[in-house]
Amino acid sequence: MKNRWIGGAAALAFWLGHTAPAQADTGEPSVLVTLTALQQGSLPRTINAYGFIQPSAAASRTMMAPTSATVGAVYVREGEEVAAGAPLLQLAPSPQTTAAWSQARSALQVAQQLAARTKQMSGQHLATAQQLADAQKSEADARANLAALEAQGAGGSSVVRAPFRAIVMHVSASPGTLASTGTPLVDLAKPDGVVLKVGVAPADAALIDRGNAARLTAVGDHRTWPGTVLQRGSMIDPATGLVPVEISLPADRLLPGEAANATIIIGETQGYVVPHTAILVDDHGNPYVVQANGMKARKVTIRIADAQGDKDVIQGNGLNATQPLVLSGNHQLDDGMQIRVAAQGQKGAK
Repeated sequence: MKNRWIGGAAALAFWLGHTAPAQADTGEPSVLVTLTALQQGSLPRTINAYGFIQPSAAASRTMMAPTSATVGAVYVREGEEVAAGAPLLQLAPSPQTTAAWSQARSALQVAQQLAARTKQMSGQHLATAQQLADAQKSEADARANLAALEAQGAGGSSVVRAPFRAIVMHVSASPGTLASTGTPLVDLAKPDGVVLKVGVAPADAALIDRGNAARLTAVGDHRTWPGTVLQRGSMIDPATGLVPVEISLPADRLLPGEAANATIIIGETQGYVVPHTAILVDDHGNPYVVQANGMKARKVTIRIADAQGDKDVIQGNGLNATQPLVLSGNHQLDDGMQIRVAAQGQKGAK
């Protein structure tokens, strides 16, 4: 692209040097203009979307009650960042869980006694090998049942801890809450696992692929961050009527819950890249530009293929890359009108 612009600038300088004598007064009306080289190029094709920073599914974890328990104390608040292993809340077994643990412990004691007695009787040939095997299996089952309850915290108070460095997204429990097995208590998210979740129209979603580059800007911020499309949904979200798209973002740049805009790059539009001010519209609503054919104006009907900021990509069979493009003063020109090129630093006619 750099070589194209250098070549275009050289061509424009050559054109100006060989047409300067033609600027002598011929008695015909003329317009003072500024020129620029007509250059081949491209602009990115983009889709704009809006959404919020949220944890991805892979970066989220919900801490649940391992057994029926009463919440004793809550050590964290929503929005807080905690280290791996940090205490989140304390659980005390519910009366039902305590009763189940007591029953399991008693069952193990009975099973141990039965197994010991059966083993003794087997040595005296008063019990069969099958009876001994059954007693030993009952002991093993009772021990496993008690161990499972103790692993769930049934043996006494326990502390639920963060499995990794995390942001506390939501706290569902409060002190005194009776939680049954599997009740959600705290939602966690990895700080480096948040994504921008946006929604796009179905027609636009069909143009988006995983891996497409994106530019992200938080609402109210002028800075732009790079991102990549991680996932494009294959169905419409019934709540929004849009297709969900997830976009990665640099770590520790945007906060969960923050609103942001995404510009997703889906390709490039090829053509001549020109300043937006070079494009005019005729009385029939057709866009056109003016080129310098020697020292005379030449109007060329064009098609605007894409636009980004103050640049447009134009296409048209009548465009001639060897003829400079008229910028200032172009709105005063008709086909064949005489032009005068403004000196450097001098503006064309208004």
